[in-house]
Amino acid sequence: MKKTITKMSIYCSLFLMAAGAATAQTADTTTEFKPSGNLWGYTFGDLSYKGSTDNLNRGGSNQYTGMPANANTFQFRRIYLGYNYNISPKFSAEFLMAAEDDFSTNVQTPGTGNSITQALAGTTQGDVLANGKFAPYVKFANLRWKNIFKNSDLVIGQQATASYAKTGRNDQTAEEVWGYRSIERTISDIRRTPSFDMGASLQGWFDKKGNFGYMAMVSNGNQSKPATNSFKWIQADIYAKFLNKRLIIDLYQDYEKLAWGVYVPGTKQSVPGLNGPEYADRNMTKLFAAWNTNKLTVGTEVFQNTILSGIKVTGNDGQTYYRTQHTMAMSFYVRGRILSAPNGDPRLNYFARFDNYDPSGNLSTIASDANTKSFVSNTVSQYDASTKEQFVTFGFDYMPFKNVHIMPNVWMNTYNSSLPATGQSDASKPVAYSSMNPGVTGVKGTDAVYRLTFYYIYNPKQGTTKY
Repeated sequence: MKKTITKMSIYCSLFLMAAGAATAQTADTTTEFKPSGNLWGYTFGDLSYKGSTDNLNRGGSNQYTGMPANANTFQFRRIYLGYNYNISPKFSAEFLMAAEDDFSTNVQTPGTGNSITQALAGTTQGDVLANGKFAPYVKFANLRWKNIFKNSDLVIGQQATASYAKTGRNDQTAEEVWGYRSIERTISDIRRTPSFDMGASLQGWFDKKGNFGYMAMVSNGNQSKPATNSFKWIQADIYAKFLNKRLIIDLYQDYEKLAWGVYVPGTKQSVPGLNGPEYADRNMTKLFAAWNTNKLTVGTEVFQNTILSGIKVTGNDGQTYYRTQHTMAMSFYVRGRILSAPNGDPRLNYFARFDNYDPSGNLSTIASDANTKSFVSNTVSQYDASTKEQFVTFGFDYMPFKNVHIMPNVWMNTYNSSLPATGQSDASKPVAYSSMNPGVTGVKGTDAVYRLTFYYIYNPKQGTTKY
C-alpha cells in the first residue's frame, strides 16, 4: 500500500511539474510583442592648436586645410541624436540627425588684431547654415525587414553603406575595429567614399553564428542629397571571421557611373579618342584585415580606386583627352589597453595609425606623353592626382567612465608632389612637369595639429562599443 501511495505521489508530482512547464511555455510563447524604442547619441570635438601648416593649402575639404599656423579652436566635429524603434518582431526603424563637418578655414591667430570685421571674416565650410551655425540634417532614415528570408535582412532608406558603420548584421566593420572615428575617419572615408546613402540593401549571414556574411546595396551615391541623375552606385561586401571573431577579413567592391555621354556617329570618343562626349566611372576594390581583441587590435585597410576620365589632358594638338586615373591607399593601425578599471572596463588605452595615399598611378606616363601640354584632375579634391599624402596620428584614450573619453592626440598630414617639379616630358620639345600642372611644385608641406579630444555617448544603443 505504501509503495502504491509513493508511486502515485511521484506520478502526481511529475504531472504537476509538466503541467506547470507547459503553462509557463504557453505564457512565454503567447506574450504579446510590445513596440519599443531607444533614444541615443554621441558627441565629439576638440581643443586644438595648429603647430604648422601647409602653405599651399592642400588637402581638399580637410578641416585643417587653410587654417594658419598657431591658430587654436574649441570645436565640435560631430553631434548625433538618433532613435531606433522596434515596430514588430519583423520590422524596425532607424532615424539619425547629425550636425558635423563645421569648420573655418580662416581662423584668426594671436597678434593679428581682433576687430569685428576680422572676427567675422572666417570662411566657414561643411554642413552649416548661411550664418555659419551648425545645420543638423537627416543622416539615417530607414526601415529594416528582418529575416525576409533565412538569415537575411532587407533595409530600405537612408542607411550606412557596405563596409562602414554597423549594419545590424556585421558588428565588426573597418570603422568599428579601428574604433576611433572621434580621432579620424577610415582611409576610404577620408576620400569621401560615402559612409551612408539613400537606397536598398540586403544584409545576411551564410551561417547561424554570423562568422561569414555579406551586404549588397544599390543607392543614389549622393548621401543625404536628392538624386541628380539616373546612375546608381552598386556595392558588395563579404566578410569572414575566424578564431572566435578575433581574425577578420573583409573584401569590398563597388562601381558607379559618373558621366556617360551619348555616342554620336562620326565623332572621336573621349575613350580612347578626343573631343567626343565624356565617359566617366569609378570602381573601388578594398581589403580590410585585422586581429581584434579587447586588449590589442592590429588592422590594415588597402584600396585601389580606378577612375575612368579621372585626368583631363590638353594636348599640344589643341584637343582634349580624358585619361584613366589609378589611385592606391594603405592604412595601418594599432590600439590597445594600458590600464583597466576594477570592473574590467578599459580605463586607459593607446592608439597609433599611419596612412599612405598615392593618387598618381600612371600620371608619369600621361605627363611624359609627347602630346601632353597640360593636365588637371577631373575629380573631387580628395583625388587630386598631383598630390601624395601621408597621415599620422597617435595618442591616449582616458576613460573615467566607459562612455566618456578624453584623448590627447597628435594629428599630422604631410603633402608632396606626385611628380618631380624638374621632370620633363618626352616630347621633342620637352616640357617641365611643373608647367603642366600648378600642383606639381616639388614643395613638401605639413598640417600638424595638437588636440585634446573629448567624446561621450549618451544612452548608448544596443551594441555600442566601448571605444
